[in-house]
Amino acid sequence: MNAPTLWLQVSAGRCPAECEWVVGHLVPVLIRDLAARGLTLEELDRTPGGQAGDARSILLRVTGPEAPTRIADWLGTVQWIGQSPYRPRHPRKNWFVSVAAFREPAAEVWNERELRIETLRASGPGGQHVNRTESAVRVTHLPTGLSASALEERSQHLNRRLALARLAQRFEERADTQTQAADTARWRQHTTLIRGNPVRVYRGIDWTRER
Repeated sequence: MNAPTLWLQVSAGRCPAECEWVVGHLVPVLIRDLAARGLTLEELDRTPGGQAGDARSILLRVTGPEAPTRIADWLGTVQWIGQSPYRPRHPRKNWFVSVAAFREPAAEVWNERELRIETLRASGPGGQHVNRTESAVRVTHLPTGLSASALEERSQHLNRRLALARLAQRFEERADTQTQAADTARWRQHTTLIRGNPVRVYRGIDWTRER
């Protein structure tokens, strides 16, 4: 059986502009590393950051043999240690972004007429206002009642794609309950950026890997 085509989401989450800078510089490093492992990567979508070359989020398609195994050590939080490229006197030296993976949704999973797609206004922790536009998206499959949502990106277009991917994942989990627990744990998409226990640590503008 062929390995599934995967999506990789590299995201700054709700973090400051420095994390957008990290995303923009980290993705080329990720692409080079995974290409050396025999995988093919294609950029599907990008939410630009505030500065040229920066990105709040980048969505990649990954194909190739044993892709789930070969990307495993990239999944989680990535830490970059260095001086802010935009605020030289800023005391903070540690910046975090997330890398998450999930299966690409199959086009034949559902009929689009069976879906209800709602846009919502995203809010931050404790009800803090984050977005003045309705960028969050919730998708519901009416015949089954299965639903999924995405709210972490500022782009409604990207949140829609992520919500559809999560909905497709729920269909797969529902179809094979025997592997549901393992599959969910392996492909869980993080909706918040976890700053502890980074899976990779880089330092400086030359992107020297420390771990």
